[in-house]
Amino acid sequence: MATRKTWAEKMKTPAAPEVKRTEKAFTDIPEHSLMLIPTPVIIDAYIKQIPKGRAMDVTTLRNDLAAEHHAAKTCPLTTGIFLRIVAEAAWEEHVKGKALKNITPFWRVIDERSKVAAKLACGAEKIAELRKREGILPQGRIKAKGV
Repeated sequence: MATRKTWAEKMKTPAAPEVKRTEKAFTDIPEHSLMLIPTPVIIDAYIKQIPKGRAMDVTTLRNDLAAEHHAAKTCPLTTGIFLRIVAEAAWEEHVKGKALKNITPFWRVIDERSKVAAKLACGAEKIAELRKREGILPQGRIKAKGV
């Protein structure tokens, strides 16, 4: 029986992003558009550049990565899968003893109310705690001036 890959091992595959032309419309991607199929590594690198205390939604992440790779959009399906891999790999590192400040801050992209958050080993409550610690409110809420 094969052993299950760790999240860190899953981070390494696929090795390179691809840009493909869609044959038909797919979610928010029109027919015959150039679509980026990202990798966990480029999603990880993107998240690491988000400043402490700032949040980024997945749509913005997808649009930014698409523009960087000369595509119209980034595949939402693989983005979701790879975002989970990035988060789980980071959490795996933390569980093994790495300080939170030294792991990928996935909580800056994953809102505690998202479907992805509910699936993560750390749980939605931990994401809420980490976001609160950085002053990030749940998506959809705006912090009042002076607060």
